[in-house]
Amino acid sequence: MAALQRVIDSDRYSMGSEVERFEGAFANFFGSKYALMVNSGSSANLLMTAALFFTSNPRHRLNRGDEIIVPAVSWSTTYYPLAQYGLKLKFVDIDVETLNYDLDALREAVTDKTRAIMVVNLLGNPNDFAVINDIIGGRDIVMIEDNCESMGATYQGKQAGTFGLLGSFSSFFSHHISTMEGGVVVTDDEELYHIMLALRAHGWTRNLPKENKVTGVKSDDPFEESFRFVLPGYNLRPLEMSGALGAEQLKKLPSLIAGRQANGKIVQEKLSNHPKFIIQREIGESSWFGFSLVLRPMAGVSRKEFVATLIEQGFECRPIVAGNFAKNEVMKYFDYEIHGELKNADYIDVNGLFVGNHHYSVEEAIDALVCLK
Repeated sequence: MAALQRVIDSDRYSMGSEVERFEGAFANFFGSKYALMVNSGSSANLLMTAALFFTSNPRHRLNRGDEIIVPAVSWSTTYYPLAQYGLKLKFVDIDVETLNYDLDALREAVTDKTRAIMVVNLLGNPNDFAVINDIIGGRDIVMIEDNCESMGATYQGKQAGTFGLLGSFSSFFSHHISTMEGGVVVTDDEELYHIMLALRAHGWTRNLPKENKVTGVKSDDPFEESFRFVLPGYNLRPLEMSGALGAEQLKKLPSLIAGRQANGKIVQEKLSNHPKFIIQREIGESSWFGFSLVLRPMAGVSRKEFVATLIEQGFECRPIVAGNFAKNEVMKYFDYEIHGELKNADYIDVNGLFVGNHHYSVEEAIDALVCLK
């Protein structure tokens, strides 16, 4: 409340020093050189996709028609920017236990045509990046991360969202931290950072440093640089209130993650052998966005019936993100192919759901799930 009042007292509501302060703290916390705040996690995915089309680095630059591998299960705006920029999406199956890539299927799917891999850390669970990096090997394949559901997760001590060339985060109100609406892109690449600074706000030069990787050296005359457009950008800017909230929320993040992980340990202890459903198998240190419940083949109950029982007991239930996204009507607008079968994605599309997690104890709710025999 004090942070919001500080913004009100300043009489500056559009993007400014509060956003900049949050970006610096965010980059420091996650161990990245640069962090750029935007108005949503969806915008973060758009921004990092767009940046790859304007880099001068041939190893990183993408072009229309390039193949990008994507997991069959994720949120809609994982895919939309890729399709909107004309990339060809290759859908690969997921692992029914981890809900991340089926690593054998991913290894088979990567060919000489593969130009990029979108890695999605689902419901707080990081991917096995050691295996993914081994699959990529020395090839010029760009890895980017959608980490919007997994802020605070780690793999081998490194923060999820920082393994790729670029990584996206979300601070929507129901996520690990909340700035009402908001998202962040992190990178260690200075040129990509400068490109995103321009793309975030109209494609103009105003927010670029004097010496930058987009235009070289800016004029000292602010009038000349005020409406100078160099890239086909957007308006993805966050508000000062969102930046101020983010800086305060970030201070709490370690305790918020610890609380979620404590609940995750109880879930693993009490529900790992439940007769009706399987829970998500943790890779690294999950930040437990929520708890997936995938009905076993012999559960003796349909998902519709199971959801009705959960709702009756006070649980909020959701599908596992968007289920098998390749089954959605919007796919008619995509250039895409499907690698092999998406049998696991199909299975969770029909038999999977998740319930929420919080940073405070939910052991009473976990005990209620134990009793669902």
